[in-house]
Amino acid sequence: MSAAKPGGSAGTARFDVAGTARAELDYAWRRFGGADNPEEFCRSWLELQCELIGSVKDAVVVLQKPGVETFAPLAFWPEGKRDRSHLVEISERALREGRGMLEPRAAGPVPLAPRPVQPPDYLIAYPVRVDGKVRGVVALELAGRDEVELQSAMRQLQWGAGWLEVLLRRYADPMEAARLRVKTMLQLVAAFLEQGEYRDAAAALVTEIATRLGCDRVVLASLERGALHIEAVSHAAQFDRHANLLGATIAAMTESLDQREPVVYPLAESRRLAVTLSHAQLAQASGAGGVATFPLVHGGRQVGALTLERAAGFAFDAPTVELLEGLAAMLAPLIELRRSRDRTLAAHAAESGRALAARVAGPGHAGFKLLLFFFAALALFLTVATGTYRVSADARIEGEVQRAITAPFAGYVREATARAGDAVRKGQVLARLDDRDLKVERARLMAQREQLGQQYRDAMSRQERSQVRVASAQISQAEAQLALVEEQLARTEVTAPFDGVVVAGDLSQSLGAPLERGQVMWEIAPLDAYRVVLQVDERDIADLKVGQKGELVLSSMPSEHHPLTVAKITPVSTPKEGRNVFRIEAQIGARGDARLRPGMEGVAKVEVDERRLISIWTRRLTDWLALKSWSWLP
Repeated sequence: MSAAKPGGSAGTARFDVAGTARAELDYAWRRFGGADNPEEFCRSWLELQCELIGSVKDAVVVLQKPGVETFAPLAFWPEGKRDRSHLVEISERALREGRGMLEPRAAGPVPLAPRPVQPPDYLIAYPVRVDGKVRGVVALELAGRDEVELQSAMRQLQWGAGWLEVLLRRYADPMEAARLRVKTMLQLVAAFLEQGEYRDAAAALVTEIATRLGCDRVVLASLERGALHIEAVSHAAQFDRHANLLGATIAAMTESLDQREPVVYPLAESRRLAVTLSHAQLAQASGAGGVATFPLVHGGRQVGALTLERAAGFAFDAPTVELLEGLAAMLAPLIELRRSRDRTLAAHAAESGRALAARVAGPGHAGFKLLLFFFAALALFLTVATGTYRVSADARIEGEVQRAITAPFAGYVREATARAGDAVRKGQVLARLDDRDLKVERARLMAQREQLGQQYRDAMSRQERSQVRVASAQISQAEAQLALVEEQLARTEVTAPFDGVVVAGDLSQSLGAPLERGQVMWEIAPLDAYRVVLQVDERDIADLKVGQKGELVLSSMPSEHHPLTVAKITPVSTPKEGRNVFRIEAQIGARGDARLRPGMEGVAKVEVDERRLISIWTRRLTDWLALKSWSWLP
């Protein structure tokens, strides 16, 4: 009995130690299951890992905080302040290189007294990844052990790191997943836009999608005239469009386009109403584990489709489907733009014609159809309706008789009573010239004539015939000069030759100024006899004839129309403002209108004939085209 007692005490001790360890492990599991914050979760998780691995001297968990790029330690084991620089170093290397690390810890100073040789301690670091990105690291210091035990510790750490990934996903930034999707979509779009030619861009796009999303095959097809045409297949520079597998792909794309929505096979819970018969046949033919097709829609019109296939055992999850739906929405206008840019001019014209026909004959577009009907009716009206073709020209009123009043002799202005714009009567004095010099000259000539008469009489009394003839000739000369002076005196009063209006001239500011003989003093036109002078462009002169009727609108009376008749066509052109014009004279019908004055300007229109409105409005263009075509032809 006594011999068995020690043994029984030892067994009881071993049972107490094992029970205590199991109790501590159970407590750690309870804390792990009830953790309500990341710090408590990491501490309980690290404690469990250290208990499961065993012989752990030191450990740390470093994670990236949500929404930031920095890393921070969240848990230590055992807790308390101590030197962990060796763990910091290996953790930084694992984060930088993105891989697990295992290395012996550097030995300390060699003791003086010899000791038994023991295995060295080891440092283990394993990165924690989320969606392929390193988001944290776990580092441990293990007591010396053999290679098999080290592999077992590393394997346990790898399995346990999955809980940290769960933690990171649970507390992740809600916008981070969206940012990652947008980043991936932009990278795929950039791969498409980097290529110059459309075919090369399509091939680069499907290959990049297959590589990034783990797809066995990605096929891009365009929709033209209701038929699908395969543009590119991932990882294939050349392909046979008539191959059976691509035929099944076309059928799957058609199935998706007919439903006008993405089709994913196997069906997700949210897509139970979608038809997936062709997709199931494609999956069976290719051995794919998942098939998805996304229509490419631009401007409400389907322009193509994108089909993806994954290997057996891998289906399309909800985040991937959401990413592909956004990618399809971004790619549709870009693909249509690049494809249309590489088309020929004839293809562009045909596409525009088909689009126009679809808008005219298809449903909807009521506003466009109404506008098209309006323009068609307007074109028909312009083609059938006729109107009066009239030639327009600048016009000016002139008097039929325009008399110039000139200076009768060289002299000076003494008085001027008329100026431009004044209405004058026949015989009205317009101006008086200075006659003082003429009167002095007349007195001198009269005295000279009396003197010569006396000489004539004396010669007669002396019967000197020669002297009589000389005196008689001198008397005749003096009388002629006297008559000239009398005539000039009679002309010192300048009068109006007829009733009219002064259209030019003003001597009221030139009193006392000298005048030369023949110098124009005024221009007078009659009040009741006018003519209209038209400046007709040389492009319109061929349409005008004598006797044609028209109307005149003056700038001073824009609301009144005065009838006119073409009276004379002058066959001489005159340059005016960079164009050649012909002078056309017309008779105005409003001769009794007292408001009309010579010098008034306006616009005249001469009626030519009746023509179609479209011909009238396009006359300038057709004439220009006829002239240019004639000049261009050889």
